[in-house]
Amino acid sequence: MVYRTEREVLVDRLLTRGTVDVVVRERLRARLLGDRPLRVKLGVDPTRPDIHLGHYVCFRKLREFQSLGHQVVVIIGDWTARIGDPSGRSAQRPMLTAEEVAANAQTYLDQFFKVVDVSRAEIVWQSTWFGTFTLEDVIRLASKYTVAKLLTREDFARRYEQGSAISITELLYPLLQAYDSVAIQADVEIGGTDQLFNLLVGRDIMREYGLEPQDVLTVPLLVGTDGTLKMSKSYGNYIAVNELPEEMFGKIMSIPDHVLGDYLRLLTDLPDEEIDDMVARMATGSLNPRDVKERLATIIVSDLHSPEAAARARDYFHRVHRLRELPEELPEIAVPTRARVIDYIVRAGFARTNNEARRLVLQGGVRLDGQRVDDPEAVLELREPIVLQVGKRRFARLVPKLPKG
Repeated sequence: MVYRTEREVLVDRLLTRGTVDVVVRERLRARLLGDRPLRVKLGVDPTRPDIHLGHYVCFRKLREFQSLGHQVVVIIGDWTARIGDPSGRSAQRPMLTAEEVAANAQTYLDQFFKVVDVSRAEIVWQSTWFGTFTLEDVIRLASKYTVAKLLTREDFARRYEQGSAISITELLYPLLQAYDSVAIQADVEIGGTDQLFNLLVGRDIMREYGLEPQDVLTVPLLVGTDGTLKMSKSYGNYIAVNELPEEMFGKIMSIPDHVLGDYLRLLTDLPDEEIDDMVARMATGSLNPRDVKERLATIIVSDLHSPEAAARARDYFHRVHRLRELPEELPEIAVPTRARVIDYIVRAGFARTNNEARRLVLQGGVRLDGQRVDDPEAVLELREPIVLQVGKRRFARLVPKLPKG
């Protein structure tokens, strides 16, 4: 394909990178290239107060819409959260109180705006329209769809075949979510692949109310740290968006090698060609997956915290990882609080002279708490014990002699 403008490049990237379903693709592409800002809907049921990198995939896609000048409309499902959407589940969720929903929603938004630009986002609560809904309104909405169509949804069909209970409130859920699109006159709705049925119901219901149907875009469900199941708090295989940088970095370093390609495509802006090259080199053994994970972790922690936090988390990971490999018993050597690196090497007995110590440093064989030392003349200020390593097998714990009082 020959691109004529930078905007076309960005639009086609939005529609292809990290997406699964696009309905209707050519129509949405034309609208994205147009002059009118689109209203891009994300429905949120704050049934839990925290979010993870699986949600981050969707948030990044919304940020792409914003970069093209479009408006994100976040609907806080303070009504549907109290009903519960059974997508991908074998039973209905328990209902929540209004207070629980409000508290969860605030925590959710605090994390959401770490990724999405608040200046191009509109927050709307469902109670704005459902708070005045009458029984007549509910019946009128329900009359616009059939039970037969609702039972084509995979999880409903499975539970119906198994003879499991399906409540009327659950059958109403897709219609209520669809009416949200009517209420805000959505141009686009985005969600995970498990939400495709509900998003398509939104198109049908908008037509029933005489509106142009919304276009639909779904993103993949990110695989969790176990490398098998989708990321979920319930499965314990998640990386939370609000985790401390060190915890986030360490969890990313623990993911299985085979999911790295997906994580790089869904959670970073690295070019596809570069990702393809890394995946191919890992497959041939010419690139260590550990190095790729470290780069991935640095990018994500930088985005969700800061580059400085990512650097500290990386240093912390190196230090802790190296310390795990240390011998169980280390000789402890009392040293001055201030001295050159080569002085410490000689004092530890790992070199007979300063010149020998200097050569060891220049050869790259000296580490302090797992970090390589490059400057033999570097002067250190020690306030706490530190591990000196020379070569692969010589270790000592340097304990500074702090002044009394």
